Parts: sequence; C-alpha cells; structure tokens
Amino acid sequence: MDRLQSMRVFQQVVDEGGFAAAARKLDLAPAVVTRLVGDLEKHLGVRLLQRTTRRLSLTPAGEGYLGRLRAILGEIDEADAMAHAHSREMSGTVRILASPVLATHLVAPAVAEFQRLYPEVVLDVHVEDVADPNVEDYDLAVLNDLLPIHSSAIVRTIHHAEAIFCAAPAYLDRHGEPAVPEDLRRHRCLRLRMPGMRLRPMTLIDPTQGDRRLEVEVPAVLMANHTDTLLRATIGGAGISSQAIDLVAPMLKSGQLRRVLAPWITNRISLVAALPSRKFLPARVRAFVDHLAEHARKNLAGLGAAEET
Repeated sequence: MDRLQSMRVFQQVVDEGGFAAAARKLDLAPAVVTRLVGDLEKHLGVRLLQRTTRRLSLTPAGEGYLGRLRAILGEIDEADAMAHAHSREMSGTVRILASPVLATHLVAPAVAEFQRLYPEVVLDVHVEDVADPNVEDYDLAVLNDLLPIHSSAIVRTIHHAEAIFCAAPAYLDRHGEPAVPEDLRRHRCLRLRMPGMRLRPMTLIDPTQGDRRLEVEVPAVLMANHTDTLLRATIGGAGISSQAIDLVAPMLKSGQLRRVLAPWITNRISLVAALPSRKFLPARVRAFVDHLAEHARKNLAGLGAAEET
C-alpha cells in the first residue's frame, strides 16, 4: 500500500464530500479511491468514515486522524515545494573538487563568464590531488579519467586531450633533440608522479601507425605530483616533459616551447565532471557543468588547433 497516496485520497474524499467527487478531482477510478481508503482503514485498524446511502461523515477516530493528517500533508507539500525551488534556483553554493591542473587551467578561466551569467551563485573550489577522489562529498568533481571514480557517480566528459613531449629551445640547444623514443634515456626528463604510484616505463603511442605502442624506460631528473611545477621547469629549460597539448599550445605557438618526438604522444586523456547523482541535481550545478563544457569546447579545442599552426 502506498500510505501517502492513501492519506491524500482520504483527505480528498472528506474535502469533496464523497468518493465519486474525489475520484473526479484526482482523476482516479471510483473503485481505486474506495480501495485506497479501505486499505488505510485496514492498516490503522479503525473505521475513519461512516458511510450511508445519503451522506458521508467522519467517525471520531477519522476526525482526529484527519486533523493531524492535514498538518502532516501540508508539511510534506511545503518540503516538496522547497526542494523543487532549490533545484531550480540559480543562487546558492556549488562545491567543486578539482585537481590542481584542472582548477588552474579549466575551472578558473571559466569563472568570470559564469559569474556574469549567474551572479548569485557562489563557487567553492577545493583543489586537491588525490588518488581516490570522494565525489560524494561535493556537488561535482572535475578530474581526468585516469583516476578511479566511484561506480555510482554520473560521469560527463568535458573535453578530450592528448599529451605530447615538449622542451624549451634553450634545453634543446644544449642537449640536442631526441630523434627516436629510445633517445629519451640519455635526456633529462621531468615526469609526473601520480598519487600513490611509482614511476613506470612510459607508453608512447604513434597515431600515424594505427596507434602503435612502445614502452620506454625514461629516467627522471625531476619528479612531481603537480603538473604546473613540471611545466614551469620545462619552460625554464630543465628538461623534456609530457604535457597536454591544449595546455602548452600557446607556448608552442609563441616559441617558449617546442614539440619533440612528433608524432608520438604519451596518452589520451578525457577531462570529466563527476556528479554524485542525477536525482535532485540543483539547477546551479547543472548550469556550471554545461558552462564548463562549453568553455572547454570554445577555448581548449582552439588551443589544440593552434599547436599545428
């Protein structure tokens, strides 16, 4: 028995003065209305309505029950209305978990335009590099798909990226340019250390030859769990690093960095927004995810194309 529905039907029968009238009001069959009220009386173990051929009246038990019931159903309706309003409103706080590189290069650049569109929404960004992000603690998490994401989370892809090798001209002038992947063994390489993982041989992919793969032992003279640290060191001439092409495209175009070992790439990465659940998703959260995807489409895709010019 759907007890809440039975309660609403009982209240409507009393308010409309009969089963047939309540059935019309609720767009239910009269037999269904009769059954639901009967189920409620059976559940309570007491008669709520006194039925005669001419009139319908409340029993003493029904009168007391209805008095309490009206208050309860009123509170439920008010709670529903507040929840619906909360899901629609474009104000309040969006709590965001983001890895350092995505917080800096994806989330932060998208903030100004979003705030112009929705000035009443507050963005609360938590920047953290964790091996196993707890998506349930936030409204959304902006991550890459290399990290494990809880199976109950709803995952939306924001952008696809490729990682390439690059170095500063000053470094290449001193050390020369690697011609084949195996040359990396004699170069000064800067490598990202994933949380909780040891460095392993790098897998290189040649997209011009059907994604042919090659594993190379790449020694590191600098290891960091922070992409921007590696990027700044690369720009400074410390060595060769692997970076997302969209991230370094402006530096490639300006000459700060040069791509090496083309056409080899080191990875394909999807940037994703992970949501704890689609149920009761506030409109402000949905709006920020949509805005982030549109920002990535307009800006990051353009950066990737710029590398080829």
